[in-house]
Amino acid sequence: QVQLVESGGGLVQAGGSLTLSCAASGRTFSNRAMGWFRQAPGKERDFVAAIYWSTGVAVYDDSVKGRFTISRDNAKNTVYLRMNSLKPDDTAAYFCAAGRITGRTPQSYDYWGQGTQVTVSS
Repeated sequence: QVQLVESGGGLVQAGGSLTLSCAASGRTFSNRAMGWFRQAPGKERDFVAAIYWSTGVAVYDDSVKGRFTISRDNAKNTVYLRMNSLKPDDTAAYFCAAGRITGRTPQSYDYWGQGTQVTVSS
């Protein structure tokens, strides 16, 4: 099994920055990709960004491209999401996920964290 724990969420004003962390433990060798999704109340769980663990190659949703950066620290088994120029529309619960590919759908991932709330005020 793989355990994922997100942290770093909070309240921030529009235009501000925030960094989320996802610490992975357990059988992490089976994970080839790590992703971030977000979900607002009453909305679908949407893709944000993903990264291949071995190469560091990343993909982003158009809504965050140029503002968010996904990265990973091999020694710490941790994935980060640096969020800049935050907008009220970024308000959501953010979830970390682990899987085989950097897919844009939740079905591409096998393991999920419990989420961390990000609220952006206007």
